[in-house]
Amino acid sequence: MNVESRQKLIEIIKLARGSLSQRAFGKSLGVSATAVQMWEKGLKVPDTENLAQIAAKAGYTMEELLCCLEGKPIPETSDLTLILRQIKHMPLSHVALVVQAAADRLAAVAQALDEEAKAS
Repeated sequence: MNVESRQKLIEIIKLARGSLSQRAFGKSLGVSATAVQMWEKGLKVPDTENLAQIAAKAGYTMEELLCCLEGKPIPETSDLTLILRQIKHMPLSHVALVVQAAADRLAAVAQALDEEAKAS
């Protein structure tokens, strides 16, 4: 694995870990904190099972992660996928704002449909 790919993997591991300690993240994967530390230093690469879990926790597909490790560009993702990836790692206070905006939008659409039904 080249240096650029290794650095990208380190970034993805840190993204997947988020605010968890290395110990807590390792526990969630069934590995030691030392293993997580070695991954984040670029000294070792997680096995396939752990790569799959890391990809999922970071909001990537395994295909995207493997492209990254092979030095290929990550395939384009939809706007929705990017939004969901961002929401997954937002502080809960920000997620609450997103949920409130969605609820407001749904309520407005429901009200408009109700008014339209009454008008017909």
